[in-house]
Amino acid sequence: MTTVRCKLTIAFPPDLEDDIVECLLELPEDVGGFSVVSAEGHGHGFARASVRERVRGRVARRLLYAILEHERLPTVLERLRGTVRNPSVAYWVEPVIDFGRLTS
Repeated sequence: MTTVRCKLTIAFPPDLEDDIVECLLELPEDVGGFSVVSAEGHGHGFARASVRERVRGRVARRLLYAILEHERLPTVLERLRGTVRNPSVAYWVEPVIDFGRLTS
């Protein structure tokens, strides 16, 4: 049976990084590795932006990327929803065609 994987991306304000990372690390089954990078969000949703962010025209964000088995996705999202209740957090899921290491 082939393992179906997906890429989960979560965009969130920097002050939520510890909560989101801890939530994933505390899951009963290991999510596997993930990466968090700094980013800036652009768009029309500036209602919650600080004055500085409104002047700059962009908001500070973190992006978390995780590759996981698709069947684990509902559990991970349910846990995140229960832990991080913030309307500024967005996520999306993309299919992963292939995943591996360049060396054995």
